[in-house]
This record gives sequence, C-alpha cells and structure tokens, in this order.
Amino acid sequence: MTSWLLCFAVVLLASLLAGLVRVALGPTVADRMLSAQLMGTTSVCVLLLVARAWDRPELVDVALVFGLLAAVAAVAFTRYGGEIGRRDEENAR
Repeated sequence: MTSWLLCFAVVLLASLLAGLVRVALGPTVADRMLSAQLMGTTSVCVLLLVARAWDRPELVDVALVFGLLAAVAAVAFTRYGGEIGRRDEENAR
C-alpha cells in the first residue's frame, strides 16, 4: 500500500512540473494564476499521500496550511489580478 501511495505522489509531482512550465510560459496572467492554483492543490495532495505512506500526521497540518495559502492567493488574484493583467496587456500594445 505504501508503494502505491508513493507512486501516486510521484505522478502528482510530474503534474507539478507541468504546472511550473505553464506558470513560466503562460500567455496571460489568468493562465499563470490557474497553474499556480493547480500547483497548490497538487502539493496538498502530495503531502497528504506522503503523510499517509510514511505515517507522519504532522504533514497533514502542513497540507492544510498550503490549502489555506492557495485559497488566499485565489482571493488576492480575483481582487488585484485582473487589474495587473489589463495593465500588462495595455503595455504590450
């Protein structure tokens, strides 16, 4: 069971790398933010899988903090991200 959980965690880490590429190359600010949200959710999943596989309950607390940070980042983006994206598009013209 432990090996399966760690295999799933490795697959999710590959997803994190794909999200990192999208953050770096994303054509719009919204694409970058969605990729950052994907990375936040995936990191929570990886931490929960590793916590279960290695029997480390303290990693569940770390996963909860990452989840809260991802939610705060989404709120901050909806509040300020649209303005930043419009300014970037206007400067590109």
